[in-house]
Amino acid sequence: MTTQTNTPNQLDNPPIPVQAKIAGAWTSFMFLVIYVDYFHLYKPGFVADLLAGTVFEFNIGPTFMSFALTLIAIPSMMVMLSVVLPARVNRTTNLVVAAIYIPVSVFNAVGGTWAYSYFFGLSIGLEVLLLGFILRCAWTWPRNVANPAFPTQRGDCQHHRK
Repeated sequence: MTTQTNTPNQLDNPPIPVQAKIAGAWTSFMFLVIYVDYFHLYKPGFVADLLAGTVFEFNIGPTFMSFALTLIAIPSMMVMLSVVLPARVNRTTNLVVAAIYIPVSVFNAVGGTWAYSYFFGLSIGLEVLLLGFILRCAWTWPRNVANPAFPTQRGDCQHHRK
């Protein structure tokens, strides 16, 4: 058995709540999505297509813009929701949304060219790693453990005043 001694120069490493970990991962995910979209502007021909009214094979219009906004709004909202939702709803929501966004992230490879395969591969890989981290944090969400030495205030163990 080893004992850990605290020295004045030792840094404190307090536990981070699971909600903060997940919110941080969603924030990182959003930064990646935004910067990947921004760097896409440097791909030859992309701006010309954009000015012509198309993104990939899709015509830019109200339907496309609404879909694009929804696609970005959901993970944006997950940053806040990961902090404010109750634990059970939070866990379920993060499991569902992160699982749905893995294929969404992989879909970004469609239309990619070999010249940009490193860019697409790296960006998609990082996004999927973050989503995997979110899934892991949500799946392993800490649970309260009942301690029989300290009964709860329910059922037969309830204390009665005389």
